[in-house]
Amino acid sequence: MDGGSTDTTVVTLRELCQRGAATTLGWSSAPDRGQAHALNKGFALATGDIIGWLNSDDRYRPDSFQKVAAIFDRHPEVDLVYGDYTLMDVHGCVKRARREIPFSRFILLYHRVLYIPTTATFFRRRIIDDGNFLDERLHYALDFDFFVRLSARGYRFLHIRELLADFRLHDASKTCSTPERQLRELNDTMKRHSSVTDYMASEFLQNIVFRTLCLSAGALRYSQKLLTGCYLPAGILGRRLRHTETPPYR
Repeated sequence: MDGGSTDTTVVTLRELCQRGAATTLGWSSAPDRGQAHALNKGFALATGDIIGWLNSDDRYRPDSFQKVAAIFDRHPEVDLVYGDYTLMDVHGCVKRARREIPFSRFILLYHRVLYIPTTATFFRRRIIDDGNFLDERLHYALDFDFFVRLSARGYRFLHIRELLADFRLHDASKTCSTPERQLRELNDTMKRHSSVTDYMASEFLQNIVFRTLCLSAGALRYSQKLLTGCYLPAGILGRRLRHTETPPYR
């Protein structure tokens, strides 16, 4: 779903279709109202049983689709699967990998770092069929809000220790270029979904409780990562890695 790019995106898509990708690649290039609107249009058009979304500067790793499909086949009760991912630089050089923790609704809601990476996340078509779409009013916390709502509605999450995607860090990305706006929208969305502070009249006490919950969620996440070996090196630190190599975990 291209928002009307003026670079070579459309030319590349047309060339791919001419080379035989027309049977597997569907695309659209038209103005949209932002990332969430574009993704919602894509979700509505998707016909597969498993859906994922990938931003234009990221990429899936080899065999990721096969791994995810096998997990969904083995776990028919699971609605959403997320895995581990790597961090790469602007040139596509993989630097390190990120392992994540099993699903926790408390950590999801109150930790300021979204530990479910959309780049390495896939979910069943029935989530969209049930009317669950991204909130188009959001620009930075759209994925966080989406996962919190799915969790509140009883959908089941599963983490797998598989490298599924590469996440690119560069100065022009939303992740790097607008941290203050991201944090502000995330905080507002967290408070909107939290019911704990609704019973306190004092804004001062609300802020104290909310801050305590956020600190607790962060401590839980990092302690779980430490206890499950997520920070152990893989023995190949300092190397420049190819796309198909396994990078050191961090």
